[in-house]
Amino acid sequence: MIQALLSHPLLLILMLIVGFILLVKGADWLVDGASAVAKKHGISDLVIGLTVVAFGTSMPEFVVNMVSVADGATDLAITNILGSNIINTFVILGLTALVYPIASQKRSRDFDIPMSIIAGVLVFAAVAIQSPLGEEVSGITRLGGVGLLILFSVFLYNTLRHAKDHPKENEVMEVHTMKISKAILLIIAGLAGLVIGGEMIVKSAVQVATNLGVSQAVIGLTIVALGTSLPELATSVMAAWKKNCDIALGNVIGSNIFNVFFILGSSALVRPLPAYDGIILDAWCAAVGSMLVWLFVKTNHQREIKRWEGLILLIVYAIYLTYRLIQI
Repeated sequence: MIQALLSHPLLLILMLIVGFILLVKGADWLVDGASAVAKKHGISDLVIGLTVVAFGTSMPEFVVNMVSVADGATDLAITNILGSNIINTFVILGLTALVYPIASQKRSRDFDIPMSIIAGVLVFAAVAIQSPLGEEVSGITRLGGVGLLILFSVFLYNTLRHAKDHPKENEVMEVHTMKISKAILLIIAGLAGLVIGGEMIVKSAVQVATNLGVSQAVIGLTIVALGTSLPELATSVMAAWKKNCDIALGNVIGSNIFNVFFILGSSALVRPLPAYDGIILDAWCAAVGSMLVWLFVKTNHQREIKRWEGLILLIVYAIYLTYRLIQI
């Protein structure tokens, strides 16, 4: 059935769109169901927001990566993460800042954004430092994946401890109660949507790359990365519209940290991720994005990303994407 869809261009595009819809809705259903179950067991709304919801919004990237490494499409796995982080930082924060200047909390400036910079630098280091004389790089090994997961554990522990000590600095989400049977059905439906949607996206993305004669890396950096970043885009723009832009910054930076430390770490643990042509530029761009955000919020009295700085982020992304595409 899937092979038949892959042979028709229009059906291939439809399959990609349906895959993204299933992926995003699956994540929503999973978060709603899992949050209700956690609430039923006495877990606070704050902890649910920092764990269940945080993991849930990163599930699209996680599932696409797991399917990619299982299918041997490792280029897609790395570029999905690097591309998502680049889009999160340059496009989502850029657009959000244009809607309304993005405020920052002290914790974001002092811990979260530096951790996001470290995440980008570590990926860059994994593929660049191994080749000081220009020889072929090996990529992210299983040992590197373990290291990333250890750093993720440190980040998660620090986040939970800080939330417990400073509850007023964190947005407390309201978890809706529901019957346990409905919650379980939502979890099952969410997992099914994620798995089926992820499978459809990976297979159709690989086929699109083949049909267009471009690498999986290019498709991963653009179409797949943008699709898996839709939850962050919707959340951030809505937060800006409501003038809750510190939430937008936290969502994006948190997602970037999750993507590298947890998802890329887990992917490398399952299957080593070899380097591809252009990975050093992509990794460097992801790191520079977080550096720019940190620079912006540190160099003005309002501690915010201003509209003109959001425009700079969008311009830098346009230059990067243009250069990246002409290298094909």
